Order: sequence, then structure tokens, then C-alpha cells
Amino acid sequence: MSDPPGVVQLRRGGLYLSSAMCAEFYPGLETVILLRRDHDLLILPVRHAAAGGYLLKLRNSAGDRVVFAPDFFQEHGFEDHLAGEFAADWDAALAGLIVRGAFAVN
Repeated sequence: MSDPPGVVQLRRGGLYLSSAMCAEFYPGLETVILLRRDHDLLILPVRHAAAGGYLLKLRNSAGDRVVFAPDFFQEHGFEDHLAGEFAADWDAALAGLIVRGAFAVN
């Protein structure tokens, strides 16, 4: 995945993040929490893996990662056949990465 930081992909129940994005926003972390806020997706870092969340699975040798969460996306109306690429920005007030309009496509 050669996307610059700031772009995420949603497809087949997975959230795809570039290695650059993970290094910038989730350095050394292995889990995240996904939350829906209206039409937006909020990706929060989890500091202690025992606290739960979705795994940031290593996808390739470049360090790209995927969060496989089909249950979360289906629950919020983002079916497996839908796919999209979205801009993502860090929101300091929310302490997480926000993907604006991620759920507006369905």
C-alpha cells in the first residue's frame, strides 16, 4: 500500500492503514478502538493490549497494517461489497484519527 499518510481504505470488512500512518499516529501499538460518530469513523489508540480493541495486523513487509473488523462495519451498515478510500486527520481533541464521511456512502 503506497498511500501517503492521511488516506485509509475500507474494503471487505477491513480498514487498511499505511505504514507511515501507523508510525505517525500509532507507533508501537498493536490495537485500536473503532467508534462511529454520526457519519464519521474514529480510530482511537489503545495503549494496553489487554484493554481490548481490534488488532493492527501486519499486512506486508513494508509495515502496512489492516484492522479486520467486519462485525463492526456490518453493524454500522458498511457491507462487505462496499469499498472506499477516505481522507483521515488526527483530531487532538478526540485523541484519535477521524475519517470524516466514512459511513455517509451507504
